Amino acid sequence: MAIGTPATVALDALTITFVPHPYDHDSGTIEFGVEAATALGVDADQVFKTLMTMVDDDLVVAVVPVSGKLDLKALAAILHAKKAVMADPSVAQRRTGYVVGGISPIGQKTAHRTVIDETVELFETVFVSGGKRGFDIELAPKDLVRVTEATLAAIARSS
Repeated sequence: MAIGTPATVALDALTITFVPHPYDHDSGTIEFGVEAATALGVDADQVFKTLMTMVDDDLVVAVVPVSGKLDLKALAAILHAKKAVMADPSVAQRRTGYVVGGISPIGQKTAHRTVIDETVELFETVFVSGGKRGFDIELAPKDLVRVTEATLAAIARSS
């Protein structure tokens, strides 16, 4: 049985298959994606982090591998915007309904435009936050794109 979060509820409502992966979260960590990859024994390229950004005046979800970094200039270019910056964490929490470190790209309180790094297609399944710290969900990339209505683009760069 999955942990009940808005993300799992959204996936269940669309009858999208996923595998829940709870793990012990260390409250002292700030590298949430790396912690998930390590705890789950999964390559960091296959675990994707959810980053909330402000692109011009719009809140946009960017999803990139935890092994890399978000390229804000590439994100702005893909969206034909002048500028992209990281969103204020309090705004991200309020608008998504999730806490930082547990923000899922799925089931956010307010739907936001979503861009997922194109490397997501390299894997049969990927891992994203399930909506709380210490909980990831594994699903097929095509299902992640479908549930988030995402655009795929090259928005990640190496760390």
